[in-house]
Amino acid sequence: MAVTAMNHFNILTDRLEETVAFYAEHLDLAPGARPPFTFPGAWLYADGGRGKDPILHVVAGVDPKRLVKGVIDHMAFSGKGLAQAVARLKQRGIHYELRRLPAYGTWQLFFHDPNGAKVEIDFDPGEAAPAA
Repeated sequence: MAVTAMNHFNILTDRLEETVAFYAEHLDLAPGARPPFTFPGAWLYADGGRGKDPILHVVAGVDPKRLVKGVIDHMAFSGKGLAQAVARLKQRGIHYELRRLPAYGTWQLFFHDPNGAKVEIDFDPGEAAPAA
């Protein structure tokens, strides 16, 4: 057996609507088809919902005592539009960290979702630096 790709990430929340809206605004993920589970949640798809497979599963209705940081440090996505992403975060007052990978030049943008989960978006080295 060998893995061939990442299938999805799963996050827990007690703030479903706010979480889905956050990922729609900042990563252009949109809810789509999801099995009829006995618990609330959403499956989010890339490209505004046009993606073929869900890449982020959100499980809601979770006891707040279970909402603790686990062993996974963050989830990373590939993206386009670095300047626009940074401007949107600034406009919303969301703290972020922007790094450039040494020797590779890839831009790495880090911030947290409403549940405290760390999100990384990697941008092509050819993208222009955002305005200061």
